[in-house]
Amino acid sequence: MTPELTALALAALLQVVQFALFSVPANRDLGPGYTSSARDRPPSREMSVMTGRLQRALNNHFEGLILFTIAVLVVTLGDQSTPFTAGCAWAYLAARIFYVPAYAFGLRPWRSVVWAVGFFATISMLIAALI
Repeated sequence: MTPELTALALAALLQVVQFALFSVPANRDLGPGYTSSARDRPPSREMSVMTGRLQRALNNHFEGLILFTIAVLVVTLGDQSTPFTAGCAWAYLAARIFYVPAYAFGLRPWRSVVWAVGFFATISMLIAALI
């Protein structure tokens, strides 16, 4: 397995961890009656600030993971794996790991800086695969 695919597998597992980090306090904040329902109506209680941030960090990773997956597939299927693309993949993963607490604790501007590292690592992988 290429280093990029390994980083992708670990990023997927990070997504699972993020889901758990969000779902436990969301169930506590909103109550299991609402979280197990079809959610046809807005919740009668609000989530805490921290739970809301964990939800947004989770959603952001879903969005970032799509582009990262494309980059990994292009690099891997195009047989373009290099130490540079591997480094970019690990940088993406590290950035996503640091992004969760940066977002959860409202660390400005560091949350945006960490996000940018992961985004530009992904873009760099795509460009490297094309040249």
